[in-house]
Amino acid sequence: MTYPDAFLTDILNRTKVVAVVGVSTNPVRPSYYVARYLGLKGYTVIPVNPVYAGGQLFGQIIRADLSEIDEPIDMVDIFRRSEHVPAIVDEALEHLPNLKTIWMQIGVEHAEATAKAEAIGLDVVQNRCPKIEYQRLFGELRMGGFATGVISSKL
Repeated sequence: MTYPDAFLTDILNRTKVVAVVGVSTNPVRPSYYVARYLGLKGYTVIPVNPVYAGGQLFGQIIRADLSEIDEPIDMVDIFRRSEHVPAIVDEALEHLPNLKTIWMQIGVEHAEATAKAEAIGLDVVQNRCPKIEYQRLFGELRMGGFATGVISSKL
């Protein structure tokens, strides 16, 4: 999927509160460091994972699922396999009335769930990472090195 930079920038600029579904408490897991990064960039991160429910992460109580969230959520960031996406989207649509965006991490896609969310006016991003997009769009990636995944021929 390709998305215009303006579309992604708009999502990242307007989003204030992100529910991260499938977050891990293990600092070496991508879901942990992406959620931590978003928190460091000023987003409020609500961790969601039934395995760790009731614990704390990034100053927030970890929720078992989206139905446990009372505060307004702007974006749901999904760190679960694609086959879990429809249930997560259904739960989000039922319990998060202020939701504006469904974001599926790298390797996560679901056409039917995307169509359902878009049909009611939500923005949907598939197979992308908000941390990587934030870094790219707001000039935080270092060019020509390992940070971009490109190895310089001058090494």
